[in-house]
Amino acid sequence: MPGNELLYLKDCVRIEPLFARWHAWVLMLPPVTTAMNLLERCMKIMQSYVNSPALHVAAVQNPAMRGGPFINLGGERIDEIRQLIGETEDRNQRLLGLAKAIKELSRLLAEKAKGEALESLYTQVSDPLRGYVELCYDLNHNPSFRVFEPLLYRSEFYREIESSQGFELAEEMTGNPRPFILSTPRLRSPKAVTVNLPFSSRAMDAVFEMRSAPASYRAMRDRLGVDVGDEPLFKSFFTRDAPRPRDRFEGESFRIRYFGHACLLIESKHGSILIDPLISYASNGAVPRYGFGDLPDQIDYLLITHSHHDHIVIESLLQLRPRVKTVVVSRNFDGFLQDPSLQLLLQQLGFQNVIEIRDLEEIAIPGGAIIGVPFVGEHHDLLMQSRTGYLVRIGDRSALVIADSCSVEPRFHKHLLNSIGGADILFLGMECDGARPSWIYGPVFPKPLPREIDSSRRARGCNFEEARAMVDTFKFKQVFVYAMGQEPWVSHILDNEFTEESRSVIESRKLVDYCRSRGIVAENLFGKKDIQP
Repeated sequence: MPGNELLYLKDCVRIEPLFARWHAWVLMLPPVTTAMNLLERCMKIMQSYVNSPALHVAAVQNPAMRGGPFINLGGERIDEIRQLIGETEDRNQRLLGLAKAIKELSRLLAEKAKGEALESLYTQVSDPLRGYVELCYDLNHNPSFRVFEPLLYRSEFYREIESSQGFELAEEMTGNPRPFILSTPRLRSPKAVTVNLPFSSRAMDAVFEMRSAPASYRAMRDRLGVDVGDEPLFKSFFTRDAPRPRDRFEGESFRIRYFGHACLLIESKHGSILIDPLISYASNGAVPRYGFGDLPDQIDYLLITHSHHDHIVIESLLQLRPRVKTVVVSRNFDGFLQDPSLQLLLQQLGFQNVIEIRDLEEIAIPGGAIIGVPFVGEHHDLLMQSRTGYLVRIGDRSALVIADSCSVEPRFHKHLLNSIGGADILFLGMECDGARPSWIYGPVFPKPLPREIDSSRRARGCNFEEARAMVDTFKFKQVFVYAMGQEPWVSHILDNEFTEESRSVIESRKLVDYCRSRGIVAENLFGKKDIQP
């Protein structure tokens, strides 16, 4: 293979973003949540594995422990984990110090903030946090604080984050799924090549674009600084063969393509809209799928529904960066740890045009509109705002996409119908028994939640009765249950598996049967699907 030949990137090659050898997900990018997850999740899991590898082996093999904080390395590679602990302590001292300062501040406020003025406490804030926080009370006079997130992104803390960022390239292997991203670090492998570049680097765009357009292999290799020893493997990721031509939509209305989980592509003659991208790599697996080659060269609007790691997937987003014109996200509660800004995050990742949408705000698009729809429930009753559904109107047809929004108050949807009018198609999630708050947000809590509270505040989608009430209110023509996390290319992100006896399966099946009995087209989506309005 001549070094300067124009080549394509194979569509089976995955490009996984890493931070400190861990998969980079949405809370492993903002400075404070990165620091807290590094200290309270990654370091604790790794130290536990070094101390008790047999415990982790047993837990990984126990279906009841799926998704738990257990490293899936079969009790092996203990020395490498121990070495990674040392490297993390050496390379991320500022971040670990920031996390400890956050914990100390929480203790300070709990002990000394009793409703009186807070000015005297600023001098007692630990040095890493000084000048980055504002102390405050809520309306019940409970003490709290908020961070100045834009300042933190411009600080030495984020520079330390960028210095530990990189990408791992490897071929996606059918039948060999990646370990769960929240519990197992990505140790170096002879079957993978690591490129040490920050996520914002435009050098990686040259690789991403080689999925659809050939480029000089030599120029790209040199630009990425691939090690000489890695080059034989690195070369194997590329091919002379052009990708198959894409099936372009040329109809008069619009087409919706389901890419798996919560990812939808809406195409019309006016342009394209991509929602919650989680894109599969090519595979010879049994489940049919769409991949990067099925996406248009230009994505006019990329919509993110909410800040959970299966809906804002950094791995897919980075590879789409060269194609995206505009990203739409919801606003957050500025400065609160559980609700970091998606706009700031995406701007740090190199997206040029990221806009925030409020509830019921409308974005005019050629031939229609995108309307932000309030997203209720699902977030463990935490004070969070970075979540929105979308009503997409094109011509005289519309689709309501609400992800995991939970209809906890039926009258809400009556008010919503009166405000935005009806919709033809509904996409909703029905994972009825969602994760506990500690699963994702445990590292940012000042102290662990009691078990009974942790168990009660699930991140769940609609059950049958809630979904039925919505269907009866809006009179949809088509109803699709999606975002259930069952496609094989989602397993490393959610690590859950349903059976026919799972409540989510039973409830979603009841909804599909109910809709069909009333002449409504309905389906539980899985794999891929073309939908016409």
